[in-house]
Amino acid sequence: MPNYEYVLYEKQRKGALITLNRPEALNAISPQMEDELHLALDEAEADPEVRAIVLTGAGRAFSAGYDLGAPDAPMREFVWPYGVAPGQSVAELLDSWRKNDGDGVRKLLHMWELTKPVIGAINGWCMGGASWYATATHMTLASDQAVFGQPEVRHISNTSFFWVLSAGYKNALRYSLTGDHIDAEEALRIGIVNKIVPHDDLLDEAFQLVERIALVSPETVKINLYVATMGLEMMGLANALKLNGELSALAHSSSREDYRKAMFDGLEQGGLRSFLTVRDGPFQPEPFGPRSKVRD
Repeated sequence: MPNYEYVLYEKQRKGALITLNRPEALNAISPQMEDELHLALDEAEADPEVRAIVLTGAGRAFSAGYDLGAPDAPMREFVWPYGVAPGQSVAELLDSWRKNDGDGVRKLLHMWELTKPVIGAINGWCMGGASWYATATHMTLASDQAVFGQPEVRHISNTSFFWVLSAGYKNALRYSLTGDHIDAEEALRIGIVNKIVPHDDLLDEAFQLVERIALVSPETVKINLYVATMGLEMMGLANALKLNGELSALAHSSSREDYRKAMFDGLEQGGLRSFLTVRDGPFQPEPFGPRSKVRD
């Protein structure tokens, strides 16, 4: 059994509970956490006693998304007007993002292609790359406190085709082109969650579903899961996601000094909080969620 530092792994009620566990950082996804998550998914996949997987977060967030404050975050120092790192060529910039974003697509597909269903139990903030994981789970339950969004598109980043798959073309574009927040009710309306559950009942509801799945033979569950997941891949989902990775590299490389420099000046002078203030300030108030209201 792997030794996990940033995820919790617990077998219960015919399934496995995997919990993202960096609550002090709103479960921001670091490289080590993401590696551990996929080890935990493989552990559950290999265990015949586990019939389904529940994925959630510790504390008040499912996850704030990929960790922008990590020491190795690929957004530290730039030479303007082209937005490349000192000594880096444009070719090297594009190639590094192609590898990074291609790896990200492969990780989402790794979860999507498991033979056991993954149930997302979204307990709070679910932002950026975490929303991609949430939309890539096979079924998704949301706490009534859940908030979704892709605010990273505001600082020159990409969306995920999993939003389009779940929400549909027009709904996905509404939130993927702005980074606007949505609450659990809007998430249910557009189709990125199956059901809204009272916050304190979220995990119990998820494991009730696990137990119902476990009443069906595991081979049948596997085949019927594949009817959906592999059917969508045969229709073009895998190709769409691979293209997503290629286009994401271009999105990350589409830096313009007039859009991005002030954000990174804020990061250098006042840290991540200042960066987020510059990035998100013009979008306040958000249309849904806690930031749609004026703070007391």
